Amino acid sequence: MYTDLPLAELQSLRSSAVAPADLEDFWRTTIEESRALGSAPVVRRVDSGLTAIDVFDVTFSGFGGQPIRAWLRVPAGVEGPLPTVVQYVGYGGGRGAAADELQLAAAGFAHLHMDTRGQGSGWSAGETPDVAPDTGAQAPGVMTRGIESPQTYYYRRLMTDAVLAVDAAQQLEQVDGDRIAVKGGSQGGALAIAASAFAPAVKAALVRVPFLADFPRAITITDAYPFREITDWLRIHRDRADAALATLAYFDSSSLALHAHVPGDFTVGLMDVITPPSTVYAAYNAWAGEKDITVWSYNGHEGGGLDDLPRELAFLRNHLA
Repeated sequence: MYTDLPLAELQSLRSSAVAPADLEDFWRTTIEESRALGSAPVVRRVDSGLTAIDVFDVTFSGFGGQPIRAWLRVPAGVEGPLPTVVQYVGYGGGRGAAADELQLAAAGFAHLHMDTRGQGSGWSAGETPDVAPDTGAQAPGVMTRGIESPQTYYYRRLMTDAVLAVDAAQQLEQVDGDRIAVKGGSQGGALAIAASAFAPAVKAALVRVPFLADFPRAITITDAYPFREITDWLRIHRDRADAALATLAYFDSSSLALHAHVPGDFTVGLMDVITPPSTVYAAYNAWAGEKDITVWSYNGHEGGGLDDLPRELAFLRNHLA
């Protein structure tokens, strides 16, 4: 069922989010501080039981120099640096098992699959804790963790991890540092937007049904989680709405997309209540680079699923050739 604006209105929609004047300075300082605390990635080959794909357990330095886990998957026996996709995970998930997500390596790419700090127990396993300062009261989930300040908000740490995952990929011998793309769906799509905005090595982005866009609109038009975590928190902390909304402005995908100048390939499900189509289009219409979007008229948050794969591979081969 359609619950949002007609497609014609979505195509011209502009986000209601207002980017803070110091948005670029905030992110530049955050990322530079964490880069200064980083160390070289640690790479360990693992026995995945696969014969066509080699898998490595990677630990790299994320926000604050904290260790972040990832899988690196590459075609078995292939020598020399490869075009590479850094992939981010949707809300509640982690990097999963070594033998998950094999399509990109099977198609000839190096695939760095980043774990998600403090999640990884909802639908796929993770191993990276969220080491955080005092973040105050929160609703269940991570959407309101540290929400009263941009300095303490959860997504400051996770988005920095996403940017530094690209830095880490450039240091891996299997990776061609001049041919790196990013990919993610939902929360992972928001991370792909952030990495495209602030990681200079990114050459292209696959952004699937992206999350975290147009917070002011999203929290008033959908009752679905995870956006609802924010309204749950605001319902209790009635006197703290201004501080919370001011924090969210630094992490809004539609504002970050204004700083993404690489080619972007988006998807949207017009029956999506988790990331409503108007929020997806808020990010897509703000994207500063070359862009295209696939519209799945009768799908929800799953978007196109594996039907997106042929287009994704063609896009990657075009932009990472």
